[in-house]
Amino acid sequence: MEFYLDSANIDEIEATKRLGLLDGVTTNPSLLAKEGNSPDEQIANIANIIDDRPISLEVISTNANDMIEEGYELIKKAENVVIKIPITTEGLKAIQTLFKDQYNTNATLCFNSAQYILACKAGATYVSPFIGRLDDIGLKGMDLIKEIMDMHAMWTTEVIVASIRSIEHVVESAKLGAEIATIPFNIIDKLIKHPLTETGLENFLKDYKKLQRR
Repeated sequence: MEFYLDSANIDEIEATKRLGLLDGVTTNPSLLAKEGNSPDEQIANIANIIDDRPISLEVISTNANDMIEEGYELIKKAENVVIKIPITTEGLKAIQTLFKDQYNTNATLCFNSAQYILACKAGATYVSPFIGRLDDIGLKGMDLIKEIMDMHAMWTTEVIVASIRSIEHVVESAKLGAEIATIPFNIIDKLIKHPLTETGLENFLKDYKKLQRR
């Protein structure tokens, strides 16, 4: 399973790359706005770091024609741009057009299997089911991933598990066979750490110091 970083923060992207865990980046207007720079400047900064890895950039328009035109502009901003489009009636129209033009799209804000099917039929390169937001309203987000993966062999669209809130979300996504998880930096940090690793290392170092005193 590939790890994308769900962030527009340069420090987080660089740190994830140094760990060897960066397979791509996903952004949205909210993440870009948090960084303080103009969106174009921040996108250029990210592109300089990620080399040929994919970066999802999201449209802000709500009708198909404007989404398509915005998509054409987004692909000029960096190498390997994936145009991120919400799964709406207008969004599906835009995805179909961009698919015919051979551009990569990420169908985002997927919350049920029906939306997943429609995104696949429209020709989306990726689809992003949001599991954490389903958990927030009392549903089980991972149930959606299971449903999607049960019929995934019918489509070429890759699954990007999004809105990840925990280590368990990452592990369960891998178990179910999702190709990609887009993960906030704080969760990547949690994946690495375990209290028994810390105490085990501390004990090993204490024992080594005892050997040195002999």
